[in-house]
Amino acid sequence: MHTMIIPDILMLGPNRVWRTYTGGKHLDVLEGISSPSDSHFPEDWIASTIRATNVGREDIPDEGYSKVEIEGQLIYLKDLFQQFPQELLGINHYAKFGPNTQFLTKFLDTAMRLHIQAHPTISFSQKYLSSNSGKTEAYVILDTRKEVKTPYVFIGFQHPSSKQDFRNAVEHQDVDRIVSYFDKIPIAPGDVFIVPGGLPHAIGEGIFMIEIMEPTDFVVRLEFDRGGYVLPEQSRFMGRDVDFALAMINFNRVSSEEIRHKLFCSPEIIRDQEQSIEYNLIGLKHTPCFSLNKLEVVTRYSKKADSFYIGIVTKGKGQIDSSTQKVQLRAGDKFFVPHKTEEVQFITDEGLEVFLVFPPR
Repeated sequence: MHTMIIPDILMLGPNRVWRTYTGGKHLDVLEGISSPSDSHFPEDWIASTIRATNVGREDIPDEGYSKVEIEGQLIYLKDLFQQFPQELLGINHYAKFGPNTQFLTKFLDTAMRLHIQAHPTISFSQKYLSSNSGKTEAYVILDTRKEVKTPYVFIGFQHPSSKQDFRNAVEHQDVDRIVSYFDKIPIAPGDVFIVPGGLPHAIGEGIFMIEIMEPTDFVVRLEFDRGGYVLPEQSRFMGRDVDFALAMINFNRVSSEEIRHKLFCSPEIIRDQEQSIEYNLIGLKHTPCFSLNKLEVVTRYSKKADSFYIGIVTKGKGQIDSSTQKVQLRAGDKFFVPHKTEEVQFITDEGLEVFLVFPPR
């Protein structure tokens, strides 16, 4: 019987997922689509073992799941993790978390402001959702659209009122009132920040970013009609009521300055080789759920890791080599480096920027 050999580097193709908001033109450009446009496919889920929760699309049982090509065959990553846990994930990770990465990474490209929403903390999930994962998120801002003068996000309430007042605004869909709880927090390419569970938030229009999160699709949405699409009732509060949604939310006032100070992450150099530098952007002091490094490769950089990781190329081009493989890289490429892979080399003539996402320790 033929035994499948797991490559040292698994390249990841596009994995576009339907969402209630519009965007994705930037993703079309990266994929080389001839007339790029915004649509309801504004996200690309990277190395995903998570199924997308889309009411009305239940007939698409595999939406959200990533596939990889090995020996000419397209295979679900989740099935590979089940069959080859030691090689791909490492036995310690598999023993603790099972056949998944224990985080979800996405490209996300917005043509409109997203719904104001909130995600649970781990303790809320344990108490009410029988899950050990909440949905802490991290955002890496890659680019913004020229026509958007001041790109922004909403995070946390800068101008909270009473819970009853907010409940009324949500029930009556008084969007002006809901939005009045927030200040626009300006953002720019290069910004990296955390959005903890419990904080209400929304991503503004015209933002291209990487999003990293705990591996759930738990969300309550506090406005129902965005971009001409009205959320079905079961998509608003996870099939529960408004009080369930409000119980998830942190109503404490938090100023824009506090958000910047507490949630925006500064790069720390962890090693350099021949002018190439590896930075840590998100580490244990920010969240135990995942970590994020950035490589700026000038000519070459040798990378060893004690776990599997996902790589996302955001600038330049070059190649990634292992002892058995050579793969060309360019901006927009995504890859998975298995636990078994001892070392890879990044090589470039014109510079290469790569983000590396790691699982929980």
